[in-house]
Amino acid sequence: MLKGKRILLIVTGGIAAFKAQELIRLLRKHEASVRCVLTDAGAKFVTPLSLQALTEDKVYSDMFSLTDESEMGHIQLSRDADLLVVAPATANILARMAGGLADDLATTVLLATDKPVLAAPAMNVRMWTHAATQANVETLRKRGIQFIGPNDGAMACNEYGPGRMSEPEEIVTAIEALLTTEKPPLERPPLERPLAGKRALVTSGPTREAIDPVRYISNHSSGKQGHAIAAALAQLGADVTLVSGPVGVADPAGVTVVKIESAEQMLAACLAAGKVDVAVCAAAVADWKMAKPASAKIKKKAGSAPPALELAPNPDILATLSKPGPKRPALVVGFAAETENLVANAIEKRTRKGCDWIVANDVSPASGTFGGERNTVHLITAQGVQDWPTLSKERVAMQLAGAIALHLTRKRPAEAAE
Repeated sequence: MLKGKRILLIVTGGIAAFKAQELIRLLRKHEASVRCVLTDAGAKFVTPLSLQALTEDKVYSDMFSLTDESEMGHIQLSRDADLLVVAPATANILARMAGGLADDLATTVLLATDKPVLAAPAMNVRMWTHAATQANVETLRKRGIQFIGPNDGAMACNEYGPGRMSEPEEIVTAIEALLTTEKPPLERPPLERPLAGKRALVTSGPTREAIDPVRYISNHSSGKQGHAIAAALAQLGADVTLVSGPVGVADPAGVTVVKIESAEQMLAACLAAGKVDVAVCAAAVADWKMAKPASAKIKKKAGSAPPALELAPNPDILATLSKPGPKRPALVVGFAAETENLVANAIEKRTRKGCDWIVANDVSPASGTFGGERNTVHLITAQGVQDWPTLSKERVAMQLAGAIALHLTRKRPAEAAE
């Protein structure tokens, strides 16, 4: 998707600048051309020579270069690119962008551009959460600047929280999404919207099963993978209904979202969606619920044993949607979240549930899948097992959506004979 695209990468002064080199490598691998603007502070962390070697192009940093400015270089740099990427985007450059400053080559190029801009913030957690930075980010969002990250994690300053720059692979995925969705969906060529006219149902997030009015049974699902799948299917032209449990991630654009709490509500919403071409059951549905939820808060009494919780099975949404019949989707995709015997358990689950595909992923604590940004999956079909490399959840979603589009749009033998 990035072949022939021209990226202007602005590298600023932060410890995350070292990731810019890997970002360049990945973009070149995707056959995009990359040109760099390096700030004075950025040059404290990476050298112009290393960026020049990776891009095979000149690195720009001097606002007053007579050779470059004789051709109004700061204007031409911004006009020649399809997309400007600021990575890392420090608190300093975000503030200068929000203030409309043009006091060096990087900020001048950003102020002079008429092309889309993607920023990948990277800074100390306290700097990111500071009211001034948040106000600057909100100002830039209103002006159309796109953001990827920051991620949560450990930092060079030995603090933990939001502020880590997104991984290069995640930034590449965001660049792909931005450059392929730049046109309104209906204006994109048919080849870019292979699922146009198709209806998709996606479930996402956890369910909550009430114990009493204040307590519930649930799990650690964040909904990031399910929401990314819904967004990817919509980008390929599908009419998507997303049935979501309680999550902290934003609703995907261009998707009909139905919010629920319990497994019974999720099943009802799935059935209410009507006839769909594909159902992707990515939600982590609670297997059990209270047989009889308490109508009032269960009180703890001194000296008394904990109350016994009588559980009952929840409805099986994947098996229900997979049942043969005229309303069954042409393709039903389930997820198998396992902590051991991953592939074997997933193969057995596909047979038991009656679905067409199973996406198996490891959710043991060491994997970091629940709540994390990356996923390692295995796609299990009737033809066998595909082992996918570790990818960002957005990239997993795009790859799965592409496989779904290929499956739903390829001609069957009878059609081909006609």
